[in-house]
Amino acid sequence: MIDFKETKRVSVAPMIDWTTSHYRTFARLFNPHIYLYTEMISTGAILKGDAAHHLRFFDNEPPLVLQLGGSSPTELAQCAKLAQEYGYTEVNLNVGCPSDRVQFNKIGACLMAEAHLVADCVKAMQDACSLPVTVKHRIGIDEFDSYEFMRDFVGAVANAGCNHFIVHARIALLNGLSPKENREIPPLRYDDVYRLKQEFPELFVEINGGIKTLDEIKTHLTQVDGVMIGREFYHNPMLLGWCNELWGESVPSHQEIFEKLLILLENFEKNGTPLTQVMRHYLGLFQGLTGARKWRQSLSGQKSLSLSQIEKAGMAVLALNADG
Repeated sequence: MIDFKETKRVSVAPMIDWTTSHYRTFARLFNPHIYLYTEMISTGAILKGDAAHHLRFFDNEPPLVLQLGGSSPTELAQCAKLAQEYGYTEVNLNVGCPSDRVQFNKIGACLMAEAHLVADCVKAMQDACSLPVTVKHRIGIDEFDSYEFMRDFVGAVANAGCNHFIVHARIALLNGLSPKENREIPPLRYDDVYRLKQEFPELFVEINGGIKTLDEIKTHLTQVDGVMIGREFYHNPMLLGWCNELWGESVPSHQEIFEKLLILLENFEKNGTPLTQVMRHYLGLFQGLTGARKWRQSLSGQKSLSLSQIEKAGMAVLALNADG
């Protein structure tokens, strides 16, 4: 086991339509230490829509970070203030999403080309609340793909008071690649993120992109302060459980998690939430076990689901793996 300092951390990346409150409360069953993020929520959705719908969360979710999409310092400040009122742990500004839809609204990775605007946004958010304000960004965009470009971006935003940066270790190609392709095609450049930490030792630098195993997490934590993982945590949530080793704690069994999940689902059902609406978030529970595919097939795409159906499907998987 590595010497895992309290200042180090592991996070679940914000993912639109995936890191909903129903997913996050499930993820928390595996690990009490990992930081959870909301989906990216635009400032307009919060300020012009139903703020409570977007911002409320379950009691077991913190430490929880609200990720905001926006580029208006005034609007971001208002949302940061709301984040504090609702009880979030931190607030994060998205400067990494490559979607053309958010670019049109001047949200996400396109903001890397306007470091001073990002700095103004961070300063306004900090002035509006006492929560830590962090920035998630790429290592570059389009032709601005040099290490020096990222270094200067971070330096300008750090001068505004931000001391925590989450770096997706790929550039974003804003014209020609889809968001999915931007997660896969540009090559990973972990060394650039390591170098950033070396040049800014006073900053908290968290690395993101292509990380899939506990051993990889441990390796990155020898170079930077934190690791953020998205889809692997979602599709293989037991990795969250295995991360307990970093804190010297035991790993929960699939049986223990499944029993807690049934209680969670029972509470959802009592509150009027259809199980078909939330079950998609839990299909990865038995990833890697015998019977996992049948679990997914029997519970996905159903018009209706009962708690007894889910319990029966889960117990069948556990029975197949009783000696494992």
